[in-house]
Amino acid sequence: MTELDTGAPVVPDTAPPDRKTKADKGFLSRAGIVAAVLVVAIVVALLQSGSGLVVWQSVVTGILTGGLYGLIAMGLTLIFGVLDIVNFAHGAFLTVAMFLSFGMIQATGLHPYLTLVVAVPVLFLLGAAVHRGLLSGAGGRSLENQLLITLGLSLLLENGLLMFFGAEPKTIDLPGDFQFPLLGAVVAGSRLYAFLGAVVLGGLLYWLLRRTRLGTAIRAVAANAPGAALVGINVRRMHTLTFAIGTACAGAAAVLAGPLVTVTPTLGEQFNITAFVVVVLGGMGNVVGALGGGLLIGLVEQLTTIYLGGQSSLLGVFVVFLLVLFLRPQGLFGRRA
Repeated sequence: MTELDTGAPVVPDTAPPDRKTKADKGFLSRAGIVAAVLVVAIVVALLQSGSGLVVWQSVVTGILTGGLYGLIAMGLTLIFGVLDIVNFAHGAFLTVAMFLSFGMIQATGLHPYLTLVVAVPVLFLLGAAVHRGLLSGAGGRSLENQLLITLGLSLLLENGLLMFFGAEPKTIDLPGDFQFPLLGAVVAGSRLYAFLGAVVLGGLLYWLLRRTRLGTAIRAVAANAPGAALVGINVRRMHTLTFAIGTACAGAAAVLAGPLVTVTPTLGEQFNITAFVVVVLGGMGNVVGALGGGLLIGLVEQLTTIYLGGQSSLLGVFVVFLLVLFLRPQGLFGRRA
């Protein structure tokens, strides 16, 4: 079982002080190296483009988008850290939440962000049902079984959405959306709201894991499931709750991202790819690392458009991904096995 990381320090709280200090220094040094590389990349982009306004716009957009990527990846890395399940249906869950938000807006005229109060509980229940009905029996079995189940579920959800909503793209308009200048860059209110919402929800998830009895139980199950069972923790219930919470994170991210994208039944595939890259960069099972990885990927996407012009922004993302796999396979903020 992979131990769940909730952020620095990346060693247990019972570790000796000198080991904690060493871990803290290692975490900070890696974060400093990443920041230094980003600064160099921004300077090079500035020299290449010749326009500080263009580069600053890309940096601001990348940071705001990266916060949303981090929230999506938090749910995915939480599920992996506790259950050791690589959930290929995560993007499909996100698409389901987007269509749920769209349907509620069309039927009731609700403000898009108010659909959070319905989308998050519905996705929580959907995640619990999927785990209890499909995945609980796959625990401890081969990785191929889990991958096939989640991949099949993803295809089922996508084709179900295609059948009920059709292939025509949908848009979610945010009433009263606005734009404002930020040190020369232009920021849309919807993008700022999505970033702030992602940071708040990510902070709530961190608080849940670190400061509540439920979070303590989840971390205990992630660290040692047999030992947690011996002290009275219902391991199966914790697994179901963890999967449900991770799916609810996808639901919250979907509502926040709805006004920023064109909603289609296959939209989740794109977010799925990005989320997996973010999870690996941040360290598999590292919740805070997922937020850092999301910010990094958001910036890389935007800077790639400056370096390569009309080329796909994902090209730069995969270059960074491959470099991290070669140089630090456990992720930028993950611990060594």
